Amino acid sequence: MHQSVLLHESLDGLLIKPDGVYVDGTFGRGGHSRAILEKLGPKGRLIAIDKDLAAIAHANATFKDDTRFQIIQGTFASLKSMMMDLNLVGKIDGILLDLGVSSPQLDDPDRGFSFNHDGPLDMRMDTTRGITAAEFVNESSIAEMSRVFKEYGEERFAKRIATAIATERVIEPFTTTAKLSEVVKAANPRWEKHKHPATRVFQAIRIYVNQELTDLSTCLQDCIEVLAKSGRLAVISFHSLEDRIVKQFMRKESLGEQPPRGVPIRAVDIKRHFQSVGKAIKPSDEEVAVNVRSRSAVLRIGEKIA
Repeated sequence: MHQSVLLHESLDGLLIKPDGVYVDGTFGRGGHSRAILEKLGPKGRLIAIDKDLAAIAHANATFKDDTRFQIIQGTFASLKSMMMDLNLVGKIDGILLDLGVSSPQLDDPDRGFSFNHDGPLDMRMDTTRGITAAEFVNESSIAEMSRVFKEYGEERFAKRIATAIATERVIEPFTTTAKLSEVVKAANPRWEKHKHPATRVFQAIRIYVNQELTDLSTCLQDCIEVLAKSGRLAVISFHSLEDRIVKQFMRKESLGEQPPRGVPIRAVDIKRHFQSVGKAIKPSDEEVAVNVRSRSAVLRIGEKIA
């Protein structure tokens, strides 16, 4: 069963108003959306977004009778254009982004996200478009695979693993998660304690196939324009690459429009549109004990101030 991570902390950070308009940019299986709707009054509104067709079907089945709710299929990188279509740019009171892969996605072998379950090597959030994980490992050069494993998985043995994959695919193309996991495992000379040796490679391929970091950077920039004044942004990250992007974005935007070096200007005269709120929040020991997948989560909150 999917358990929403940092649920109460993220909702507290959004400062939900009963008549507010909110966006759940990563619907997943609707845990955060359900909690937001419970805090909204009859005039409140929630727009949810998800790439995953299974998530869309779940949303339509679960919230079909709630007129305050609507779901849009697509990437949150298109947040601005979606809100333009709804005439809601500058009118959103809060945006939530939960960047983790949902438990149903990980646990469904047919989706190909997990090295623990054998299934087709796919990994796409939106199964109607983009290249599959199988196409990536079967067609990419050693250099490209090595770059992706190192950049998106922070894998120390990226080139060694990429070479092993390229060697094996000549004999037989990769079609399943088990086969890829087996080859990566054999090529990884030094396993990290309590971590499967294919973890970083599978993460890297998933991020690459779904353009996760590019989409995140695009979405964050759009959030400031889409939010109303005093609107809140809450982002839950699950690995250092995501969290670094969120942290740097909030820091940069909190500093405001910096003048050229050497130009004297008072701090009070610098235009600022956004500010970070509080420190990064991590799950409690109690939450981690109940849901081990929450252990790497980090929540950051920001607010539009002008």
